[in-house]
Amino acid sequence: MTICYCGNHLPFEDCCQIYINGLAKPATAEALMRSRYSAYAIGNADYLVATTHESTRKLYKKKDILAWSISNHWLRLEIINSTENTVTFKAYYKDYQRKEQVHFEKSYFVFENGSWFYVDGEY
Repeated sequence: MTICYCGNHLPFEDCCQIYINGLAKPATAEALMRSRYSAYAIGNADYLVATTHESTRKLYKKKDILAWSISNHWLRLEIINSTENTVTFKAYYKDYQRKEQVHFEKSYFVFENGSWFYVDGEY
């Protein structure tokens, strides 16, 4: 059993994997953000593209997402603040040179047609 990458201390199979595999939809922007972090950790670029809002999807190429996802070793996620449609977080990882890095972002989400989508973020 693998503890979920998102930091919820639940088994991955009972946490973010159900969203990534399409068995359920995240109920909140934070749940979507956590599942997207887990998708980065396992290199699932399809999920990351699918959960990006159509208005900004063209800005993110699947091959670039996959390359960044697998070139890093994802360490942990820290949620700083969460509102209905924003999540401020720190994603800790080691880059391709194994140097520890922190990605700090305030992400914006929209709920549309029964699903949450990532729109963009401030870095």
